[in-house]
Amino acid sequence: MVNYAVIVCALDTKGIECKYMKDLIEAEGLQTLVINTGIIGAQLIDADVGNEEIARLGGSSLAKLIQQGDRGIAVETMMNGTVAKLAELYCEGKVGGIISLGGSAGTTIGTAAMRALPIGVPKVMLSTIASGNTRPYVGMTDVTMVNSIVDISGLNQISRKTLANAAFSLVGMMKGHIPETNEMKPIIAATMFGVTTPCVTAAKEYLEQRGYEVLAFHATGIGGQAMESLIESGLISGVLDITTTELADDIAGGLLSAGPRRLEAAAAKGIPQVVSVGALDMANFAGLDTVPESLRARKLYKHNPNVTLIRTTVDENKLIGEMIASKLNPSLGPTAVFLPLKGVSALDDEGKPFFGPEEDKALFSAIRQNLNSNVQLLEFEAHINDEGFAVAMAETLLNMIENK
Repeated sequence: MVNYAVIVCALDTKGIECKYMKDLIEAEGLQTLVINTGIIGAQLIDADVGNEEIARLGGSSLAKLIQQGDRGIAVETMMNGTVAKLAELYCEGKVGGIISLGGSAGTTIGTAAMRALPIGVPKVMLSTIASGNTRPYVGMTDVTMVNSIVDISGLNQISRKTLANAAFSLVGMMKGHIPETNEMKPIIAATMFGVTTPCVTAAKEYLEQRGYEVLAFHATGIGGQAMESLIESGLISGVLDITTTELADDIAGGLLSAGPRRLEAAAAKGIPQVVSVGALDMANFAGLDTVPESLRARKLYKHNPNVTLIRTTVDENKLIGEMIASKLNPSLGPTAVFLPLKGVSALDDEGKPFFGPEEDKALFSAIRQNLNSNVQLLEFEAHINDEGFAVAMAETLLNMIENK
């Protein structure tokens, strides 16, 4: 069985560039399989999977798409058809890796196909929009985005380099050998931020010493979504949700929301979980100039040139506490909430920029008042980054898992 380097490309507009990539990849000893997602126009090279088949798999026909003349419908149809074809090829064991190239339409089609493939399958997207917001395209997968610098419109001194680098990236991934291991340790999912790293590190070390593998997810919105998705897949034995900061972005209008399903997967699956209030003192914005005028009078902290943090208020913390309780109360499995009464992040400590006893008190009170008896509540006269607090959470989760 051949594991092909699959190239997804609109051959009516990107045929020259596709051939250039195809030749480079084949010169490195790999076999290619080209999928044509273009609608009209001449093709410079033959496709292994034609656009008529892709249109049919997408629920239409090439003739109908041409007759309709609607670009939006055409892109969606070819996207659905490509996703279906990739799933078919993968089930047949023919996908060793995938590469695509294009603008917004090509990126939409190519990355949709990539997201349908499992984590670990090499995925490279050369795109004119790779330097912008790539979250809708990458999602929760391991897509490698490469910025094309110039438009993908023929070969020139710049495009040859970016096309080649993208092609060789795929070649390297496909030829590389990942050492296999027979160790299949039970997996624990944890959430962290820079301002809760000491806590997560201490808990992680404790659990790893006891035979568990800890996957830490950066709580940046997409990180929380990725964790929730992995929990739903059934691969997780327990959840150490230390850093629930994404909920603050929901309430305060920050950029790092993980969406409405955050903090729900473990509760619904009955997975043991220990939850804390890490970094709920902050919501995230980009550079200082992106903070809305209505919020400029609030307590701000310039984390770096691209990240500005805003301190959550008493009212916001009350709402966050109520949200946490409402999401955890229906839990089908053992659940505990840990409250660090001396601060919820490295910035929320005496003498630090976000030290806010009143704000924290509102958060803690809302949790106490709304959490039902189904959820265990533990309070510590400690800061979240105190080692003893971290170990207590890890111990509790371990007991939940082993006594389930």
